Parts: sequence; C-alpha cells; structure tokens
Amino acid sequence: MHRCYLPDADFTAPVLTLEGEEAHHALRVMRLRVGEECEVFDGKGQAVRGRILTAGGGTLSLGELRPLPPLPPVADMTLALAIPKGGNMELIVQKAVELGARRIIPLVTERTIVRLNAKEAAAKAAKWQRTALEACKQCGVNTLPVVEQPRAYAEFLKQGDIPELRLVCAILPEAQPMRQVLETARTAGRREVVVLIGPEGDFSPAEYAAAIAAGYAPVSLGPIILRVETAVFMALSSARYALD
Repeated sequence: MHRCYLPDADFTAPVLTLEGEEAHHALRVMRLRVGEECEVFDGKGQAVRGRILTAGGGTLSLGELRPLPPLPPVADMTLALAIPKGGNMELIVQKAVELGARRIIPLVTERTIVRLNAKEAAAKAAKWQRTALEACKQCGVNTLPVVEQPRAYAEFLKQGDIPELRLVCAILPEAQPMRQVLETARTAGRREVVVLIGPEGDFSPAEYAAAIAAGYAPVSLGPIILRVETAVFMALSSARYALD
C-alpha cells in the first residue's frame, strides 16, 4: 500500500489534504485514484489509513481515516560513521532506517576520502534525509530518523547528547566481542546505543585513543575485515537483536 508523508498532519480531522510532491507522487507516479486506500504518517510515530475522496489539480484528499496501531518500541540506535566513498552512503542510510536507526551522523575523519565544503555538506545531508524518508515509506517505519549535517570527528566526540552505551567497531587487539558487550548491556536494561564506524582505511591510532577517552568501548565484529556498509549492517542488526 502506498504511504505518504505529512509532517504537520492533524489526525483528529475528518479529512486530510496532501499537496505538492507527496500528492504528485501519489497521483502521477503511483497513479492512485478516487476510492483507493493509502496510508499517511507524520514522521513522529503516528499513522492513519484512509480512502481517497478527491484527486486532481495537484491535491489529494483522504477521508474515512482509521488510526493505525503504533509499532512496537525498538532499541534507540544512533549510527555515527565516516562518510564512505562512492554512493554507498545512500545504501547505508536506507538499510540503517530499515534496521531501526533513529539518528545518523556522518563524520569526516583523518582517512575519510570524501571532503565537503559547507554548501556540499548541506546538499548531501538533504539528499540523505530524502533517502531516509523513502526508506520509511517503503518499510513501514512511522518515525522519521534524522540524518544530521556532516561534521568533523573531533567535534562529534565532544557532543553531549549521545547515549551512555557507546561502541566503536574496532580492529584492535583489546576489542571485546560485540555480542559480549551487548549481552552485558541488555542485562543492565540498556535500550539506547551509539555505534561508531570508521572509514575504509580505518580510524587512526590517535582517533581510536580519542574515542576510548570519550567513553567508547572497542568492540569486534569478528576476525574478517568487513567493508564499511557490511560493518554497519552487522553492527546495527546485532544491537537491534540484543537490545530489543
């Protein structure tokens, strides 16, 4: 079923009206017609299903609205990662949303290949946010994750609004198995986690030291060296499974 995003939706109203890009996509791309049903979500966790009453002139109205039950709560996961080269960031954002990440923070580290000026960073963040929205529509997530502006690694480590359970995926001798760390966190009732993942060339020794000093526990994803996107999927899947 087609899903539309309406951030300021008043779900107590008898009729919802969609305009602009959302209405255009529903009418011109999906070719929805009067009498068909679709869902509307507000990106804050609420969603309704309704029947199309009118369609045309760049607008679409829905009536017979029925609230959808809230999705079960999942682990609150923040993904912080060095921006990968190529188009892999879009794939990572898409899959991170599907796996339940609530927040995605792109980072520029010493060995990050991608370098962005302020204008480029804003454009990339907007593009990745649209990718997150499309993933929400596709997979049925009603809370829109935030894709933040890319920032320097050192600046990120100083942020105060980061969960206390902090994990850095590390290729270090002292890294503990991620499973072991997550099991301990689950026993302690932890539900929030930030997962930090480095670039293709890994974090530098100084960056590892800075992360550990900032409270990040080095964790291992196993003996095989993984690509960045594979590490993201494995780490988020493990955290979701352990902490849900």
